[in-house]
Amino acid sequence: MSELVEPTVDPADWTCPAPLRDQPLVVMGHGGGGALSAELMEQVFAPAYGNATLAALADSAVLELGGARLAFSTDAYVVRPLFFPGGSLGDLAVNGTVNDLAMSGARPAFLSAAFVLEEGVRLSVVEGIARAMGAAAEAAGVVVATGDTKVVESGHGDGVYVTTSGVGLVPDGVDIRPQRARPGDAVIVSGPIGLHGVAVMSVREGLEFGVEIASDTAPLADLVAAMLAVTPDIHVLRDPTRGGLAASLNEIARASGTGVRLRERAIPVPDAVANACGFLGLDPLYVANEGRLVAFVPPSAAEEVLAAMRAHPQGVGATVIGECVAEHPGMVVVATGLGGTRVVDLPLGEQLPRIC
Repeated sequence: MSELVEPTVDPADWTCPAPLRDQPLVVMGHGGGGALSAELMEQVFAPAYGNATLAALADSAVLELGGARLAFSTDAYVVRPLFFPGGSLGDLAVNGTVNDLAMSGARPAFLSAAFVLEEGVRLSVVEGIARAMGAAAEAAGVVVATGDTKVVESGHGDGVYVTTSGVGLVPDGVDIRPQRARPGDAVIVSGPIGLHGVAVMSVREGLEFGVEIASDTAPLADLVAAMLAVTPDIHVLRDPTRGGLAASLNEIARASGTGVRLRERAIPVPDAVANACGFLGLDPLYVANEGRLVAFVPPSAAEEVLAAMRAHPQGVGATVIGECVAEHPGMVVVATGLGGTRVVDLPLGEQLPRIC
């Protein structure tokens, strides 16, 4: 009788190939931060603009200018409703761009703001959004230095859209980008996930889950500064907004050619978010956040960085949720609480449209 050989298990064999998407029209999924968004960038925008800076596909571009290293980012905000528990379109427009700059290690300094207003929207609504932006900018330590306003005919918009751009300075010795993830890196998330997406959805759809769920929208530049004070050698930072934690980790794994292994029981999902997602059939890993970051930190510095995060108000709930590995390059897997393993793939579109 021949000796029994234990089969080799490769998570890369667990995924079924998806058919190519031949989509001649823009669909909502193109703005969801998942696979369709990536295809839009790779097949339409990157070939049109073709340059190495854009090809890095980071949250913000790092540019050399006059001997300084500048981080530069832009983002559009189309959330509905305009006001929701814990925040508003105005908060998102500031915090989202501030956080994109911070994910390059930059200290954000100046923002621009462009408003697209629909004819017939109440001026009190516009004023409320503008005041929220001003308060958020003051809290983040940035100045809204320039802007623009356009008005479209009634029926050709959805109340208010805002686009913000921002610049900040990247300190010497800091090189944070998705390509720098290395096997052995600790994967740290700064706090509970899924709050923003569920908060927006609960108001928009009129759902009640027995407790109010508030958005986590917040500026993260001070938290990043505290982390860099421990070590400038943080490899990767991302704020998991559209597509949630799953999309961000997949983008990092693919950009670096490494794998990511998570521990399901270590991922901080609030009970209210878990219950809401269970009721609606959603996976919290794919739900958007607006005040959280995920960091890839060298193992030698992981404990000190984690302690610094927990000492900061925006990182009190910081947790090590996994590690970067050499196995299954370009893939993210989760060790489940039942002892199994599942693949966490890049989402096709967005579970919850219009959340930022």
